[in-house]
Amino acid sequence: MALVADVEDLAEAGAEKEKGIAGALTLMRGLDVLGRVAKGDNTLPKISRSLGLNKSTVHRLASTLVDYGFLSFTQREGYALGTRLLELGHAASQQITLTRVSHDHLVRLAADTGDTVNLGVLDGHQVHYIDKIPGTRRIEVRCVIGERQYLRPTGLGKALLLDADEDKLREVYNREAREFPNYRYDLKGWLDIMKAYREGGYALDMDENEDRIRCVSAPIRDLSGKIVAAVSISSAAQYMDDGRLETLKGYVKEVTLTISRELGCKG
Repeated sequence: MALVADVEDLAEAGAEKEKGIAGALTLMRGLDVLGRVAKGDNTLPKISRSLGLNKSTVHRLASTLVDYGFLSFTQREGYALGTRLLELGHAASQQITLTRVSHDHLVRLAADTGDTVNLGVLDGHQVHYIDKIPGTRRIEVRCVIGERQYLRPTGLGKALLLDADEDKLREVYNREAREFPNYRYDLKGWLDIMKAYREGGYALDMDENEDRIRCVSAPIRDLSGKIVAAVSISSAAQYMDDGRLETLKGYVKEVTLTISRELGCKG
């Protein structure tokens, strides 16, 4: 029986590997289709000839890309790049600009404090970490560029929500409560601390997202005054007593104000 089980496990693993390879190949072919449309191939025959693929395969790939907004199609004009690419391009441009403008400031902040400094943006319902400067403390905060975290327990998440109205905050709280219900604050308590943070222009994570890790965060605003990102200073709780947190509020608010002004914010 054990031998049969081992054979079945191997077969399942092989099938999963083949499925993964097929999925990667489909993705690459889909990207190739996007590339050909970007170069002016707007019909199935043109794309098919350029890529050496049969028309049915190209049609299947192109139709999926149309469904998801990466391509558009009309009988008159054929295929063209879709509006979803404009959205992604705009988001990428913002993130590139943010990291370029803010990086040196984050490096200096990490050097001045000895703590880990993170830059994050709102990505759907989560915080997306787009830059990180490690601290010099003996205990390093575990997070990586590209990581995504929840909004409710993180300093970055709260800072990104400082302009949100109560309905939006309730939506965030209730959505995340369904995914992990065991949180320090009930809804009323969380709304109360968010009100206090909004008035102070900063946000804290007091061992809420990770045990014995604390952080203080503040938002970055663009030309229109809209919150587009946030910066956090994070460290082990032993380096973040109440007195030091109070000091770091000034550090992070000063840096985010400087970055905001370089992005054109007049506030």
